[in-house]
Amino acid sequence: MTQKKENYLGPLVIIGVLFFILGFVTWVNGTLITFFKKAFNLDNATSYLVTFAFFISYTLMAIPSSVVLKKVGFKNGMSVGLLVMAVGTIIFIPAAKMASYSLFLVGLFGIGIGLTILQTAINPYVTILGPRESAAARISFMGIANKGAGIISQVVFGGLLLAGTTNTTQAEELDKVVGPYLTLTAILVGLALLIRMTKGLPEVEEEEEEIITTGDTLSVSKTSIFQFPNLILGVISLFCYVGVEVIAGDTIISYGVSLGFPEEDARLFGTYTLVAMMVGYVMGIVLIPKFVSQQVWLKYSALFGILITLIAIFTTGFTSVLCIALLGLSHAIMWGAIWPLAIDGLGKFIKTGAALLIMGISGGAILPLVYGWLADSIGSTQQAYVMMVPLYLFVYYYSVAGYKKRSW
Repeated sequence: MTQKKENYLGPLVIIGVLFFILGFVTWVNGTLITFFKKAFNLDNATSYLVTFAFFISYTLMAIPSSVVLKKVGFKNGMSVGLLVMAVGTIIFIPAAKMASYSLFLVGLFGIGIGLTILQTAINPYVTILGPRESAAARISFMGIANKGAGIISQVVFGGLLLAGTTNTTQAEELDKVVGPYLTLTAILVGLALLIRMTKGLPEVEEEEEEIITTGDTLSVSKTSIFQFPNLILGVISLFCYVGVEVIAGDTIISYGVSLGFPEEDARLFGTYTLVAMMVGYVMGIVLIPKFVSQQVWLKYSALFGILITLIAIFTTGFTSVLCIALLGLSHAIMWGAIWPLAIDGLGKFIKTGAALLIMGISGGAILPLVYGWLADSIGSTQQAYVMMVPLYLFVYYYSVAGYKKRSW
Protein backbone atom coordinates (compact mmCIF):
# COMPACT_ATOMS: atom_id res chain seq x y z
CA MET A 1 0.00 0.00 0.00
CA THR A 2 1.37 3.43 -0.88
CA GLN A 3 0.34 6.99 -0.39
CA LYS A 4 1.74 10.22 -1.68
CA LYS A 5 4.33 11.64 0.64
CA GLU A 6 2.29 14.75 1.39
CA ASN A 7 -0.53 12.57 2.73
CA TYR A 8 1.58 10.89 5.40
CA LEU A 9 1.65 13.70 7.95
CA GLY A 10 -2.03 13.78 8.95
CA PRO A 11 -2.41 10.00 9.50
CA LEU A 12 0.96 9.85 11.30
CA VAL A 13 -0.17 12.60 13.68
CA ILE A 14 -3.26 10.53 14.50
CA ILE A 15 -1.13 7.42 15.10
CA GLY A 16 1.25 9.52 17.21
CA VAL A 17 -1.68 10.65 19.37
CA LEU A 18 -2.70 7.02 19.86
CA PHE A 19 0.85 6.05 20.88
CA PHE A 20 0.65 8.97 23.32
CA ILE A 21 -2.56 7.52 24.77
CA LEU A 22 -0.91 4.08 25.03
CA GLY A 23 1.93 5.54 27.05
CA PHE A 24 -0.28 7.77 29.19
CA VAL A 25 -2.50 4.90 30.32
CA THR A 26 0.25 2.28 30.64
CA TRP A 27 2.77 4.22 32.70
CA VAL A 28 0.31 5.50 35.29
CA ASN A 29 0.39 2.01 36.84
CA GLY A 30 3.41 2.86 38.99
CA THR A 31 1.42 5.68 40.59
CA LEU A 32 -1.62 3.45 41.05
CA ILE A 33 0.45 0.76 42.81
CA THR A 34 1.58 3.23 45.46
CA PHE A 35 -1.89 4.81 45.68
CA PHE A 36 -3.74 1.51 46.16
CA LYS A 37 -1.11 0.19 48.55
CA LYS A 38 -1.81 3.13 50.85
CA ALA A 39 -5.58 3.33 50.33
CA PHE A 40 -6.18 -0.40 50.90
CA ASN A 41 -3.22 -1.07 53.23
CA LEU A 42 -1.79 -3.74 50.90
CA ASP A 43 1.42 -5.71 51.12
CA ASN A 44 3.91 -5.55 48.24
CA ALA A 45 2.74 -8.69 46.43
CA THR A 46 -0.95 -7.73 46.53
CA SER A 47 -0.24 -4.19 45.32
CA TYR A 48 1.49 -5.60 42.21
CA LEU A 49 -1.74 -7.27 41.15
CA VAL A 50 -2.14 -3.92 39.37
CA THR A 51 0.50 -4.92 36.83
CA PHE A 52 -0.78 -8.50 36.72
CA ALA A 53 -4.35 -7.47 35.86
CA PHE A 54 -3.11 -4.99 33.28
CA PHE A 55 -0.49 -7.03 31.43
CA ILE A 56 -2.06 -10.49 31.59
CA SER A 57 -4.68 -9.19 29.17
CA TYR A 58 -1.99 -9.00 26.48
CA THR A 59 -1.41 -12.74 26.77
CA LEU A 60 -5.09 -13.65 26.83
CA MET A 61 -6.10 -11.26 24.05
CA ALA A 62 -3.15 -11.50 21.63
CA ILE A 63 -4.86 -13.99 19.29
CA PRO A 64 -8.49 -12.88 19.88
CA SER A 65 -7.55 -9.28 19.03
CA SER A 66 -6.25 -10.38 15.64
CA VAL A 67 -9.58 -12.12 15.04
CA VAL A 68 -11.44 -8.91 15.95
CA LEU A 69 -9.31 -6.89 13.53
CA LYS A 70 -9.93 -9.35 10.70
CA LYS A 71 -13.67 -8.88 11.20
CA VAL A 72 -13.89 -5.10 11.64
CA GLY A 73 -10.68 -3.90 9.94
CA PHE A 74 -7.71 -2.10 11.44
CA LYS A 75 -9.20 1.40 11.35
CA ASN A 76 -12.45 0.37 13.06
CA GLY A 77 -10.39 -1.83 15.37
CA MET A 78 -8.69 1.27 16.75
CA SER A 79 -12.10 2.69 17.65
CA VAL A 80 -13.10 -0.61 19.25
CA GLY A 81 -9.90 -0.66 21.30
CA LEU A 82 -10.46 2.89 22.54
CA LEU A 83 -14.06 2.13 23.51
CA VAL A 84 -13.04 -1.01 25.40
CA MET A 85 -10.44 1.06 27.23
CA ALA A 86 -13.20 3.57 28.09
CA VAL A 87 -15.26 0.76 29.63
CA GLY A 88 -12.24 -0.11 31.78
CA THR A 89 -11.66 3.48 32.92
CA ILE A 90 -15.32 4.09 33.78
CA ILE A 91 -15.28 1.00 36.03
CA PHE A 92 -12.93 2.98 38.28
CA ILE A 93 -15.85 5.17 39.34
CA PRO A 94 -18.04 2.46 40.95
CA ALA A 95 -14.86 0.80 42.24
CA ALA A 96 -14.01 4.00 44.12
CA LYS A 97 -17.54 4.39 45.49
CA MET A 98 -17.61 0.72 46.60
CA ALA A 99 -14.01 0.83 47.90
CA SER A 100 -13.37 -2.38 45.96
CA TYR A 101 -9.76 -3.20 45.03
CA SER A 102 -11.02 -6.22 43.08
CA LEU A 103 -13.24 -4.02 40.93
CA PHE A 104 -10.32 -1.67 40.26
CA LEU A 105 -8.40 -4.70 39.00
CA VAL A 106 -11.31 -5.59 36.71
CA GLY A 107 -11.13 -2.05 35.31
CA LEU A 108 -7.39 -2.40 34.74
CA PHE A 109 -7.93 -5.72 32.97
CA GLY A 110 -10.51 -4.03 30.71
CA ILE A 111 -8.09 -1.20 29.93
CA GLY A 112 -5.46 -3.82 29.08
CA ILE A 113 -7.82 -5.60 26.69
CA GLY A 114 -8.56 -2.36 24.87
CA LEU A 115 -4.86 -1.53 24.70
CA THR A 116 -4.09 -4.95 23.22
CA ILE A 117 -6.60 -4.39 20.42
CA LEU A 118 -5.40 -0.82 19.88
CA GLN A 119 -1.72 -1.74 19.86
CA THR A 120 -2.27 -4.63 17.46
CA ALA A 121 -4.12 -2.25 15.14
CA ILE A 122 -1.84 0.79 15.16
CA ASN A 123 1.60 -0.84 14.86
CA PRO A 124 1.17 -1.78 11.15
CA TYR A 125 0.39 1.85 10.32
CA VAL A 126 3.85 2.92 11.47
CA THR A 127 5.24 0.73 8.70
CA ILE A 128 2.85 1.55 5.86
CA LEU A 129 2.59 5.32 6.45
CA GLY A 130 5.85 6.18 4.77
CA PRO A 131 8.81 4.44 3.14
CA ARG A 132 9.52 1.02 4.64
CA GLU A 133 13.24 1.77 4.84
CA SER A 134 12.54 4.55 7.35
CA ALA A 135 10.04 2.58 9.44
CA ALA A 136 12.56 2.02 12.26
CA ALA A 137 12.96 5.77 12.69
CA ARG A 138 9.19 6.23 12.83
CA ILE A 139 8.92 3.46 15.43
CA SER A 140 11.54 5.23 17.58
CA PHE A 141 9.70 8.54 17.32
CA MET A 142 6.47 6.80 18.33
CA GLY A 143 8.36 5.33 21.28
CA ILE A 144 9.42 8.81 22.32
CA ALA A 145 5.76 9.95 22.14
CA ASN A 146 4.79 6.91 24.22
CA LYS A 147 7.36 7.55 26.97
CA GLY A 148 6.78 11.29 26.91
CA ALA A 149 3.13 10.60 27.63
CA GLY A 150 4.20 8.33 30.47
CA ILE A 151 6.18 11.16 32.03
CA ILE A 152 3.18 13.49 31.80
CA SER A 153 0.79 10.87 33.23
CA GLN A 154 3.04 10.22 36.22
CA VAL A 155 3.42 13.93 36.92
CA VAL A 156 -0.33 14.59 36.54
CA PHE A 157 -1.68 11.51 38.31
CA GLY A 158 1.10 11.62 40.90
CA GLY A 159 0.07 15.17 41.73
CA LEU A 160 -3.60 14.25 41.90
CA LEU A 161 -3.37 10.92 43.75
CA LEU A 162 -0.20 11.04 45.88
CA ALA A 163 0.05 14.70 46.86
CA GLY A 164 -1.85 16.26 49.74
CA THR A 165 -2.46 15.55 53.40
CA THR A 166 -1.91 12.16 54.99
CA ASN A 167 -4.82 12.34 57.43
CA THR A 168 -7.56 11.35 55.02
CA THR A 169 -10.15 8.59 55.16
CA GLN A 170 -10.18 5.74 52.66
CA ALA A 171 -13.30 7.18 51.01
CA GLU A 172 -11.60 10.56 50.60
CA GLU A 173 -8.50 8.90 49.14
CA LEU A 174 -10.46 6.83 46.62
CA ASP A 175 -12.56 9.82 45.57
CA LYS A 176 -9.36 11.26 44.08
CA VAL A 177 -9.63 8.89 41.08
CA VAL A 178 -13.19 9.89 40.13
CA GLY A 179 -12.46 13.18 38.35
CA PRO A 180 -9.34 12.03 36.47
CA TYR A 181 -10.91 8.80 35.24
CA LEU A 182 -14.16 10.44 34.19
CA THR A 183 -12.06 12.87 32.14
CA LEU A 184 -9.98 10.02 30.71
CA THR A 185 -13.14 8.12 29.76
CA ALA A 186 -14.51 11.15 27.90
CA ILE A 187 -11.21 11.59 26.02
CA LEU A 188 -11.14 7.92 24.97
CA VAL A 189 -14.74 8.00 23.73
CA GLY A 190 -14.06 11.25 21.85
CA LEU A 191 -10.98 9.78 20.19
CA ALA A 192 -12.90 6.64 19.22
CA LEU A 193 -15.52 8.77 17.46
CA LEU A 194 -12.84 10.90 15.80
CA ILE A 195 -11.04 7.83 14.43
CA ARG A 196 -14.34 6.39 13.21
CA MET A 197 -15.17 9.56 11.26
CA THR A 198 -11.73 10.45 9.92
CA LYS A 199 -11.11 9.91 6.21
CA GLY A 200 -7.32 10.18 6.34
CA LEU A 201 -6.45 6.68 7.53
CA PRO A 202 -6.17 3.93 4.91
CA GLU A 203 -7.22 0.37 5.68
CA VAL A 204 -4.41 -2.11 6.21
CA GLU A 205 -4.59 -4.88 3.69
CA GLU A 206 -3.10 -8.31 4.24
CA GLU A 207 0.00 -8.72 2.20
CA GLU A 208 1.34 -11.85 0.64
CA GLU A 209 3.49 -13.76 3.15
CA GLU A 210 7.17 -13.82 2.41
CA ILE A 211 9.40 -16.82 2.98
CA ILE A 212 12.20 -15.41 5.10
CA THR A 213 15.47 -17.31 4.85
CA THR A 214 18.53 -17.22 7.07
CA GLY A 215 21.59 -18.63 5.40
CA ASP A 216 21.31 -22.39 5.33
CA THR A 217 17.91 -22.61 7.01
CA LEU A 218 14.58 -22.48 5.18
CA SER A 219 11.25 -22.25 6.95
CA VAL A 220 9.74 -24.62 4.41
CA SER A 221 11.69 -27.47 6.00
CA LYS A 222 9.93 -27.01 9.33
CA THR A 223 6.60 -28.54 10.34
CA SER A 224 6.05 -26.89 13.75
CA ILE A 225 6.53 -23.47 15.30
CA PHE A 226 8.44 -25.17 18.13
CA GLN A 227 11.18 -26.18 15.69
CA PHE A 228 12.48 -22.60 15.74
CA PRO A 229 14.79 -22.21 18.77
CA ASN A 230 15.48 -18.58 17.91
CA LEU A 231 11.74 -17.89 18.27
CA ILE A 232 11.09 -19.88 21.45
CA LEU A 233 14.18 -18.46 23.14
CA GLY A 234 13.13 -15.05 21.83
CA VAL A 235 9.73 -15.38 23.52
CA ILE A 236 11.47 -16.22 26.81
CA SER A 237 13.86 -13.32 26.29
CA LEU A 238 10.93 -10.97 25.65
CA PHE A 239 9.20 -12.32 28.78
CA CYS A 240 12.34 -11.47 30.80
CA TYR A 241 12.77 -8.04 29.20
CA VAL A 242 9.15 -6.92 29.71
CA GLY A 243 9.33 -8.16 33.29
CA VAL A 244 12.41 -6.10 34.18
CA GLU A 245 11.06 -3.07 32.32
CA VAL A 246 7.80 -3.12 34.28
CA ILE A 247 9.60 -3.82 37.56
CA ALA A 248 11.97 -0.89 37.01
CA GLY A 249 9.21 1.47 35.88
CA ASP A 250 6.35 0.50 38.19
CA THR A 251 8.10 -0.32 41.49
CA ILE A 252 10.34 2.71 41.73
CA ILE A 253 7.78 4.99 43.42
CA SER A 254 6.92 2.40 46.08
CA TYR A 255 10.62 1.65 46.44
CA GLY A 256 11.36 5.31 47.08
CA VAL A 257 8.62 5.47 49.70
CA SER A 258 10.01 2.34 51.37
CA LEU A 259 13.39 4.10 51.65
CA GLY A 260 11.74 6.97 53.51
CA PHE A 261 11.20 9.50 50.73
CA PRO A 262 7.91 11.46 51.07
CA GLU A 263 5.23 10.45 48.55
CA GLU A 264 5.24 13.97 47.10
CA ASP A 265 8.91 13.49 46.15
CA ALA A 266 8.76 9.79 45.23
CA ARG A 267 5.85 10.32 42.84
CA LEU A 268 8.29 11.78 40.31
CA PHE A 269 10.79 8.91 40.43
CA GLY A 270 8.97 7.00 37.70
CA THR A 271 9.52 9.87 35.31
CA TYR A 272 13.29 9.43 35.67
CA THR A 273 12.99 5.88 34.29
CA LEU A 274 11.01 7.14 31.31
CA VAL A 275 13.47 9.95 30.63
CA ALA A 276 16.27 7.34 30.59
CA MET A 277 14.27 5.29 28.08
CA MET A 278 13.75 8.33 25.87
CA VAL A 279 17.50 9.00 25.90
CA GLY A 280 17.98 5.38 24.84
CA TYR A 281 15.54 5.84 21.96
CA VAL A 282 17.39 8.92 20.72
CA MET A 283 20.73 7.11 20.96
CA GLY A 284 19.23 4.22 18.99
CA ILE A 285 18.00 6.56 16.25
CA VAL A 286 21.47 8.10 15.91
CA LEU A 287 23.68 5.02 16.32
CA ILE A 288 21.71 2.02 14.95
CA PRO A 289 22.64 0.56 12.46
CA LYS A 290 25.25 3.03 11.23
CA PHE A 291 27.64 2.57 14.14
CA VAL A 292 26.38 -0.50 15.99
CA SER A 293 23.97 -3.35 15.23
CA GLN A 294 20.77 -3.95 17.21
CA GLN A 295 22.12 -7.34 18.31
CA VAL A 296 25.32 -5.84 19.75
CA TRP A 297 23.34 -3.05 21.44
CA LEU A 298 21.07 -5.70 22.98
CA LYS A 299 24.12 -7.50 24.40
CA TYR A 300 25.56 -4.40 26.04
CA SER A 301 22.11 -3.30 27.23
CA ALA A 302 21.77 -6.59 29.14
CA LEU A 303 25.24 -6.21 30.67
CA PHE A 304 24.45 -2.61 31.62
CA GLY A 305 21.25 -3.83 33.28
CA ILE A 306 23.17 -6.35 35.40
CA LEU A 307 25.77 -3.77 36.45
CA ILE A 308 23.26 -1.06 37.38
CA THR A 309 21.02 -3.53 39.25
CA LEU A 310 23.95 -4.65 41.41
CA ILE A 311 24.90 -1.03 42.12
CA ALA A 312 21.26 -0.31 43.09
CA ILE A 313 21.33 -3.23 45.55
CA PHE A 314 24.60 -2.25 47.20
CA THR A 315 24.11 1.51 47.46
CA THR A 316 21.65 3.54 49.54
CA GLY A 317 19.18 6.40 49.31
CA PHE A 318 18.76 8.45 46.16
CA THR A 319 21.78 6.80 44.50
CA SER A 320 20.00 3.46 44.60
CA VAL A 321 16.75 5.00 43.29
CA LEU A 322 18.63 6.70 40.46
CA CYS A 323 20.18 3.35 39.46
CA ILE A 324 16.73 1.78 39.16
CA ALA A 325 15.73 4.73 36.97
CA LEU A 326 18.84 4.30 34.79
CA LEU A 327 17.67 0.79 33.94
CA GLY A 328 15.33 2.51 31.50
CA LEU A 329 18.38 3.23 29.37
CA SER A 330 19.10 -0.49 29.00
CA HIS A 331 15.46 -1.27 28.16
CA ALA A 332 14.97 1.30 25.39
CA ILE A 333 15.84 -0.84 22.37
CA MET A 334 15.30 -4.36 23.77
CA TRP A 335 11.84 -4.74 22.26
CA GLY A 336 12.99 -3.59 18.83
CA ALA A 337 16.13 -5.75 18.96
CA ILE A 338 14.55 -9.00 20.15
CA TRP A 339 11.71 -9.03 17.60
CA PRO A 340 13.72 -9.20 14.36
CA LEU A 341 16.06 -11.82 15.83
CA ALA A 342 13.12 -13.94 17.00
CA ILE A 343 11.07 -13.90 13.77
CA ASP A 344 14.07 -14.36 11.46
CA GLY A 345 13.52 -17.42 9.27
CA LEU A 346 9.90 -18.10 10.27
CA GLY A 347 8.41 -17.73 6.79
CA LYS A 348 4.86 -19.16 6.79
CA PHE A 349 4.97 -19.39 10.61
CA ILE A 350 5.54 -15.68 11.09
CA LYS A 351 1.98 -14.80 12.21
CA THR A 352 1.93 -17.54 14.83
CA GLY A 353 5.40 -16.49 15.92
CA ALA A 354 4.28 -12.89 16.31
CA ALA A 355 1.33 -14.02 18.48
CA LEU A 356 3.72 -16.01 20.72
CA LEU A 357 5.96 -12.97 21.08
CA ILE A 358 2.99 -10.82 22.11
CA MET A 359 2.22 -13.44 24.76
CA GLY A 360 5.72 -12.85 26.09
CA ILE A 361 4.38 -9.53 27.41
CA SER A 362 2.99 -11.64 30.26
CA GLY A 363 6.40 -11.10 31.87
CA GLY A 364 5.02 -7.71 32.87
CA ALA A 365 2.14 -9.46 34.63
CA ILE A 366 3.98 -12.27 36.41
CA LEU A 367 7.47 -11.04 37.28
CA PRO A 368 6.42 -7.92 39.28
CA LEU A 369 4.29 -10.27 41.42
CA VAL A 370 7.40 -12.38 42.02
CA TYR A 371 9.28 -9.21 42.98
CA GLY A 372 6.51 -8.25 45.43
CA TRP A 373 6.42 -11.73 46.96
CA LEU A 374 10.21 -11.74 47.31
CA ALA A 375 10.23 -8.27 48.90
CA ASP A 376 7.63 -9.40 51.45
CA SER A 377 9.45 -12.69 52.12
CA ILE A 378 12.90 -11.21 52.77
CA GLY A 379 11.60 -7.92 54.16
CA SER A 380 13.52 -5.74 51.72
CA THR A 381 12.27 -4.01 48.58
CA GLN A 382 15.91 -3.25 47.74
CA GLN A 383 17.36 -6.76 47.99
CA ALA A 384 14.39 -8.14 46.01
CA TYR A 385 15.81 -6.43 42.91
CA VAL A 386 18.40 -9.22 42.78
CA MET A 387 15.80 -11.31 40.90
CA MET A 388 16.43 -9.11 37.85
CA VAL A 389 20.03 -10.29 37.46
CA PRO A 390 19.20 -13.77 36.05
CA LEU A 391 16.58 -12.17 33.78
CA TYR A 392 19.18 -9.87 32.26
CA LEU A 393 21.56 -12.85 32.02
CA PHE A 394 19.05 -14.69 29.84
CA VAL A 395 18.66 -11.67 27.56
CA TYR A 396 22.45 -11.54 27.34
CA TYR A 397 22.60 -15.25 26.43
CA TYR A 398 20.00 -14.69 23.72
CA SER A 399 21.94 -11.72 22.30
CA VAL A 400 25.19 -13.68 21.93
CA ALA A 401 24.07 -17.25 21.26
CA GLY A 402 20.35 -17.96 21.55
CA TYR A 403 19.31 -16.01 18.47
CA LYS A 404 21.73 -18.05 16.31
CA LYS A 405 20.21 -21.43 17.14
CA ARG A 406 18.37 -22.98 14.22
CA SER A 407 17.85 -26.46 15.72
CA TRP A 408 17.56 -27.92 19.17
